[in-house]
Amino acid sequence: MAKTGKKSRLTAYERLDLLLDKDSFTELDEQVVLKSHQFGLQEKKQPKDGVVTGFGTIHERKVCIYAQDFSFMGGSMGEMHNQKIAKVMEYALMTGVPMIGLLDSGGARIQEGIQGLDGGGKIFKLNTLASGVIPQISAILGPCAGIAVYSPALTDFTFMVEGVSNMFITGPNIVKTVTGEDISLEDLGGAQVHTKKSGVAHFSASSEKECIARIKKLLSYLPSNNLENPPFIDYEDSNKRKTKLKSIIPSDPKKSYDVKEVIGEVLDKDSFCEVMEDFAQNAVTGFARLDNRVVGIIANQPMILAGCLDINSSDKIARFVRCCDAFNIPLINLVDVTGYLPGTDQEHQGIIRHGAKMLYAYAEATVPKISLVMRKAYGGAYIALASKEMAYDYVLAWPSAEIAVMGAEQAVNLIYRKEIAADKTNKKRNLYIKQYKEQFLNPDEAAREGKIDKIIDPEDTRIHLIKAIDLLEGKRVKGTGLKASTAKKHGNIPL
Repeated sequence: MAKTGKKSRLTAYERLDLLLDKDSFTELDEQVVLKSHQFGLQEKKQPKDGVVTGFGTIHERKVCIYAQDFSFMGGSMGEMHNQKIAKVMEYALMTGVPMIGLLDSGGARIQEGIQGLDGGGKIFKLNTLASGVIPQISAILGPCAGIAVYSPALTDFTFMVEGVSNMFITGPNIVKTVTGEDISLEDLGGAQVHTKKSGVAHFSASSEKECIARIKKLLSYLPSNNLENPPFIDYEDSNKRKTKLKSIIPSDPKKSYDVKEVIGEVLDKDSFCEVMEDFAQNAVTGFARLDNRVVGIIANQPMILAGCLDINSSDKIARFVRCCDAFNIPLINLVDVTGYLPGTDQEHQGIIRHGAKMLYAYAEATVPKISLVMRKAYGGAYIALASKEMAYDYVLAWPSAEIAVMGAEQAVNLIYRKEIAADKTNKKRNLYIKQYKEQFLNPDEAAREGKIDKIIDPEDTRIHLIKAIDLLEGKRVKGTGLKASTAKKHGNIPL
């Protein structure tokens, strides 16, 4: 075990032993050494060239893997180091198994110049080719810089360890030289920075052992490749169980509640694995099981920004939806949203563009798409999360659901502006609000129009979601819209 920074760090082989099934690892390219003769590198060369690569099993499922060794030249990525990583990635893509990278690298090996950089390009290309074909998981287990952080950014999920992991394009010394800013490793690119602020990382852990355990858990929700279904695990939870949601949801529609309690009550007990828990907390995303089948959950969180959609939550949802779609994981939306977050800051930073990413992701997705409107579903946010015209397969609503362009108070202020202004007693405004609520703020009108498939009792939510999943289990889509009949590589997602 090597001592660096604030915590003791495991060696590459110790990490592999923790992650892989006992005696399952087969190492590749053990004798590979660097080729460069520049800057006296031949005197420093060692077998493996700072990275261990190979294949093994996790819970008897095959995986390909590499683990960088920071004790050799800071885990720097030279020509042969990069070739080893690229080779095992090619094996993963060729055999259709998940690819896991345990990263601990200071970035490109400066002494090797362009040879090391070009090898990084091959890795990025393979990351891109493998995207949506096999699951790609990265764990940052040390200070990673430069080209060592772009590959994780191209993978599906990135893990970090508090007090151990760092990710940045350039380190604190270069930042100070260029900008004059004095900043620590942790404040520049620590786990808290990337899980809470930047959204670069999906998971954080308090230790390497916890991180590796969480990688194993995540893998249990993912298929080995895009031609398979996710693993089936029996959670022994009844498919006839009624939920106790009435004790969770306040009767006053203006009061908030924790949507994670709804998720815990509706899905198989203790099956929820939240993704990006600390980033854009007004939206909750994650994997769970429903009647033992893996589903992707997207839920508005009324406790944060009243569940409004904003720039960061739009990006978070869009990325998660596309991941689920790629790996044959049905989507379930739990909707309680008043709309997109208003404000100059959001507009100037491009809420229109970021919101469009989410619309694009949902419209493009061909996996089963189920939406439950719990309370509010207003305006463009309703379209994104529940509209039949966005090709939602099954839309449910509680009797408390409010589906409209906007809330009653705002709508009345616009529609009856002149009448309200002329009435000093406010009686007309109150009457208009009451009439608007009776006419629009219930699911009945939408149900009559066929926009909602079924209005259900909240306590029967789990039962009806299981029925919906059963119904849609065999869903197959050959093409969407014009894509089925026109030559098209792919769409141009509004990034």
